[in-house]
Amino acid sequence: MASTSKTPLQARNLPWVEKYRPQKLDDLISHQDILSTIQKFINEDRLPHLLFYGPPGTGKTSTILACAKQLYKDKEFNSMVLELNASDDRGIDVVRGPILSFASTRTIFKKGFKLVILDEADAMTQDAQNALRRVIEKFTENTRFCLICNYLSKIIPALQSRCTRFRFGPLSQAQMIPRLEHVIQQENIDITPDGMKAVVTLSAGDMRRSLNILQSTTMAYGKVTEETVYTCTGHPLRSDIANILDWALNKDFTTAYNQILQLKTLKGLALHDILTEVHLLIHRVDFPPKIRINLLVKLADIEYRLASGTSEKIQLSSMVAAFQAVRDIVASDG
Repeated sequence: MASTSKTPLQARNLPWVEKYRPQKLDDLISHQDILSTIQKFINEDRLPHLLFYGPPGTGKTSTILACAKQLYKDKEFNSMVLELNASDDRGIDVVRGPILSFASTRTIFKKGFKLVILDEADAMTQDAQNALRRVIEKFTENTRFCLICNYLSKIIPALQSRCTRFRFGPLSQAQMIPRLEHVIQQENIDITPDGMKAVVTLSAGDMRRSLNILQSTTMAYGKVTEETVYTCTGHPLRSDIANILDWALNKDFTTAYNQILQLKTLKGLALHDILTEVHLLIHRVDFPPKIRINLLVKLADIEYRLASGTSEKIQLSSMVAAFQAVRDIVASDG
């Protein structure tokens, strides 16, 4: 009796990222050309070593796990699949130990190959990658490897050349919205059209991030609107950015600085996020090209100094000063 009441509780407590993770290749919503190629490999029993790379939340891990579930039955999954993540120790000892012993042993009752999934492979050391190259070469007959990474440049060329590479690009809004609508329907979420737009915009093609934003906003506020999404993620609202730009261009330095600082403190905004949004807005404002270029260079300098660990207050005054200089130039030209 206890187990039956426990199951729905476990399902309810799961993060939506895991709860709605695709289980089959058909469930995946993007990169149809990659999926059809991999499906052909599986159907013809000619799966090569794979290398998936691209930004986070684009379906790399979900794709290979869906492949593994299609290749192996539930009871043989653990004996046929070895999955290692960056959270595991990823030095040369792991390649010479668990990976080597798993790849070198054959299964008695199951024909076909084993599968080794190395997630976050770009976190592996150079020595470990060199050792892995030899393991891949030696046990190809018995084992297939799938390397997953965000940055292809961190994988040594010798490993790249041994794998069939697939790039997973960021998801488009058209691909993300139907999946989000499915989750909204399943979870019975109260969401407005501008709330949906905010979730998709802030996730920037990362499906995992969009689900996390949706879940955290729902749990924090109940209703998902543009304002609750931006507040929950700590991003400045578009109206706030418009106000910041208005103050910086139309008020005197002290007033503009104090008002922006007050808004920043009141809403707990990071100057880096403000800079990112202001940068996008600058492209929509009708500045003369020469002034726009000068302004973008100054903002880039401020962002560089912020990344170096300088004071936010000093950089905020630099940002206000940059806009005041633009205003003065426009006024003198006019």
